[in-house]
Amino acid sequence: MVLPLYDDNPFRLPVKPVVTWLLILANVLVFLIEIAGSDNGTEAIFSAFGVTPAAMTGATSPPVYTLVTYMFLHAGVAHIFSNMIFLWVFGDDVEEALGRGRFLLFYLLCGILGGLTFVASDPTFGGPLIGASGAISGVIIAYAMWRPCAKVTVLVTVIPLRISAFWVVGLFALTQFWNLESAGKSDVAYWCHLGGMLAGAVLFPLMKRPGIRLFECVLEPHYPLPVSAALVEREPGPWG
Repeated sequence: MVLPLYDDNPFRLPVKPVVTWLLILANVLVFLIEIAGSDNGTEAIFSAFGVTPAAMTGATSPPVYTLVTYMFLHAGVAHIFSNMIFLWVFGDDVEEALGRGRFLLFYLLCGILGGLTFVASDPTFGGPLIGASGAISGVIIAYAMWRPCAKVTVLVTVIPLRISAFWVVGLFALTQFWNLESAGKSDVAYWCHLGGMLAGAVLFPLMKRPGIRLFECVLEPHYPLPVSAALVEREPGPWG
């Protein structure tokens, strides 16, 4: 298991990632409401506010609002913790690249399209889809499109490593594709993750703020420095 821990200190950013923090807070508050009730009450919340493909594709009017509400529901501590740590690490940078209002819209659209992808993958499924992972999958892809060379500290089993973001995101993406075949036998909504990833890849270039260059550190040409310039101490760049 690869779990990201941090990349930059978000409290030192010139523009604080308020929307990212509020999304994390909203998810945590909803989860506290879930666990405060009985098991039957929690199941009722999941049924009412989760995305149920059979209901979305039924003859009656589908509960469209669940395409938003399902993102704020989680099945347990491990579920919400893994989602929120990914949002904590990658969300602040994407919010900076998009701006607060567009980041919130981007997040919700990735979650909605992830939910619709899950519905399309199994229209007769009768269980509710819950979790923020569809939206966060879009955020992860957007991060890789902007800062693929950024160093991210990750926990590999119990070993902390500092590696480039494209390795972290690439491994995440490969895991989702690898597990698509077994998606129907798993509790993990891999099709939702895929839909969120594709949504993020399409929407981020369209919604990013002017001046934000995609894959900047990869496309930037590297030339050998003259000897005189090489001897001058330089401040570290944003990628390392």
